[in-house]
Amino acid sequence: MAFDAAIVQGLVQGSDEDAWRVIVDRALSVASKSLAPASAPSEIVKREREIASLDHFLSAAAWDLWQSFATSVERNSTRLVRWWAEPYSAKAILILDGLSLRELPWILEGARERGFVIHEVNAFASELPGETNEFARALGFGSRSQLQNDGGGLSHKLQPTATESVDMPWEDCERLISAAKNWVFWHHWPDSKVHDGAVAGQGLDTLTRDAAEQLRDPDFWSFVERLATGRRLVVTSDHGYAATGYFPDADGEVGQFLKATFSSGRSVKGQGECGPFVPPVAMPISGPHGDYRLALGRWKWKSPGGYPTMTHGGLSILEVLSPFIEITK
Repeated sequence: MAFDAAIVQGLVQGSDEDAWRVIVDRALSVASKSLAPASAPSEIVKREREIASLDHFLSAAAWDLWQSFATSVERNSTRLVRWWAEPYSAKAILILDGLSLRELPWILEGARERGFVIHEVNAFASELPGETNEFARALGFGSRSQLQNDGGGLSHKLQPTATESVDMPWEDCERLISAAKNWVFWHHWPDSKVHDGAVAGQGLDTLTRDAAEQLRDPDFWSFVERLATGRRLVVTSDHGYAATGYFPDADGEVGQFLKATFSSGRSVKGQGECGPFVPPVAMPISGPHGDYRLALGRWKWKSPGGYPTMTHGGLSILEVLSPFIEITK
């Protein structure tokens, strides 16, 4: 993807906030275009390459922007807490674990087809690193599992609400929705599929087909409608994921450093060496979850058992942006 003049100007001539707004808007624009089920796998790969240009800019020429990511792009956890404080009579949040911008078209298309009003379509920052429990803690929960069976408690930031956290068929999820005024429902899909399908020979193609099936399933939309009945609903995620099966191999000293530092992951807790490489391939990040080193950009490397074809926790656009879709029926 060649950058047009307006994009280049926004990336290099404005503030960090201006640059990140251009990046987020461009990623949203590419990812949210409608999809046809038959051509979705090839189209998603094409979009992956378009967004890769932004990742390359960030890792090769403007890596310092990552240090301002957490302050320049509103965290999704902060946005949800801010939204929860709005004076809506009843509200609900559906967290689809690991949902990325790639899956956005299916949700927008399904909502329009079924008569939902779409109030906002946006993308906000995951926690750093982009992991499930970091997001849960940012909302005041001890972990994702705390939400199970209405166990959210009274100390989290989305009071008052009923809570649930399951990995069940959509039809069964619908039966779990009580008449409670407010709801926070955390479903483990698609993150469960991301990790199950991250082995050699599978990956983005498999997940794309599954997402088309799941997010066009009438049972899914019956569940969503149940959540949205009498409530204002946000569909969102805790983090996205990196389609590392399409990342180039890091060889030589770079590959050795990444393997020794991250093994088969994308982040490691604590401070430490980030290597002598320019441009860098790892970056230290300090934030509310402590000190971490995160893999920077689109690299994969040899690791025991083979590097996963999909994962999260590092610094690339589609793993650190969470979709935010606000709808009513």
